[in-house]
Amino acid sequence: MILTILTQVGGVIYLLSLLLADRIKYSFKLKNIITFVALYTITTLLIIPSLAPIFGRVKIQNTESIKPTNYWTVILNRNYVVPELSEFLKSVADDLKTSESSQELRYLDANFPFINKFPLLPHLSHNDGKKIDFSLVYESKNGEISNLKKSRSGYGIFAEPRSTEFNQSDYCLKNGYFQYDYPKYLTLGEINDSLVFSERGTRQLITSILKQKNLGKLFIEPHLKTRMKLTDRRIRFHGCGAVRHDDHIHMQLK
Repeated sequence: MILTILTQVGGVIYLLSLLLADRIKYSFKLKNIITFVALYTITTLLIIPSLAPIFGRVKIQNTESIKPTNYWTVILNRNYVVPELSEFLKSVADDLKTSESSQELRYLDANFPFINKFPLLPHLSHNDGKKIDFSLVYESKNGEISNLKKSRSGYGIFAEPRSTEFNQSDYCLKNGYFQYDYPKYLTLGEINDSLVFSERGTRQLITSILKQKNLGKLFIEPHLKTRMKLTDRRIRFHGCGAVRHDDHIHMQLK
């Protein structure tokens, strides 16, 4: 169950690996685990990318300017999108190349390779190939844009509201939405303590996203929208029933 929740296909591969291990005549230490890891690796790297287009999904192509924030996204098969979103990412990355910082497009969870409406937990809506998350952008203390992030997962380190800004997180938590700040448990460890949230770099990333005509919605925490002076109507509040979005950006196609 855990493997299926995390990777969509891991549970099936695990059962197949047990059958395969039973057919291997030679006995050796950790045979079941080694067989599973080998079969999972082959399936993830070779078989799933070939089958996903049948279900209308393609694997995100990593390039010099498009990269996962962490490679668990790739290992867990959370890097599949519809072809239109794949082209969308290329257009955003090309636009970012023209910025003075030449920042890379670092993506987080997208979607699983098969079957619409199959939940990609803990997300509520990443189930049709049209959604993806991006990391916020950070900079050094002297203002140099960095492609590094402040958590190993890319989630859970918040660009907190200032004392003069509306605190949506406090509002949601006080009104009983206990899950609202749960991403703080998903960091997998904090890193790069010297980096700070880059208003300039994150605004440039969002501006490049907003240039795409097939953008449907973009979610980010209200205080960041106000701070970065973003007024596009496609930038929405995601609701207290979701989780806070001042650690990442969520976007979806029309």
